[in-house]
Amino acid sequence: MAANKEMRSVYTETLIELAEKNNNIVVLEADLMKSQGTVKFMEKFPERTFNIGVAEANMVGIAAGLSALGKIPFAATFGCFAGRRVYDQFFISANYAKLNVKLVGSDPGVAAAYNGGTHMPFEDLGIMRNIPKCTVLEACDQVSLRKLMIKSAEHYGSVYMRLHRKPVEPVYPENEEFELGKGKVLKDGSDITIIANGAIMVHEALAAEALLQKEGIRAAIIDMHTIKPIDKDLIIRYAKKTKALITCENHQVVNGLGSAVAEVLSENIPTLMARLGINDEFGEVGTQEFLQKRFGLTGIAIAEKATELLKRKI
Repeated sequence: MAANKEMRSVYTETLIELAEKNNNIVVLEADLMKSQGTVKFMEKFPERTFNIGVAEANMVGIAAGLSALGKIPFAATFGCFAGRRVYDQFFISANYAKLNVKLVGSDPGVAAAYNGGTHMPFEDLGIMRNIPKCTVLEACDQVSLRKLMIKSAEHYGSVYMRLHRKPVEPVYPENEEFELGKGKVLKDGSDITIIANGAIMVHEALAAEALLQKEGIRAAIIDMHTIKPIDKDLIIRYAKKTKALITCENHQVVNGLGSAVAEVLSENIPTLMARLGINDEFGEVGTQEFLQKRFGLTGIAIAEKATELLKRKI
């Protein structure tokens, strides 16, 4: 897979791949087909494409209806709308009804860039992981996106998935396999564990590992692509091994990845821990690079926090 391929292109190609094998795959959009890249799906499967317009809650209600008829709907919109505007419909019509809706929120966190604070979802993962039995995930590269989409389509039950639309550097080889609810160890280490998710923070965690290595610090890096159900066994294993953990997320530190990991640790193996992410703030306008520095979502910031945490390690 081309390293510079946009994630939204992989999203559409995977939908087409799934639809060619399964007649029940359908796509719903809220008037963002060009932005999401799903025009090619519509051209190939016009009878299985539904552009609902700027009516996101209605889109989720229709997706639930299609699921009740045996379809497997992938319904997509910007993450700010998927996380906040349609929450009640997704909660009741899809999840409470025990249906099979795959809701996709694009441009997560600072990836919303110039769309600014109103369109910058820092809370969507936290909102969604409150829903009983709902699977919540975020891929970090093209390979993980494709494989996790396939797993999501095979899994019966509603899923919320964050989608980074832009190109990212590859993390995984083409033949890498994934399982919902099972994190991936990208780097082993014995001094500290860095747990990250998503197309921005996994790459920044890997950059932090390289910086720490120069200081003689051996950091383990885990891609926790699924935050619900979260991989408790992996968290506990590395808590025992390194006795210090940092979580890194393009999201509020409240109720996101950091909270999910903290819950596992506090109930099973209390461990020295720090959370890196958005600290009780709204988003703002800027380039992604500027916003990452503004909110401390960088490899340098992760490495600094790791160094600080290690000073407290006994």
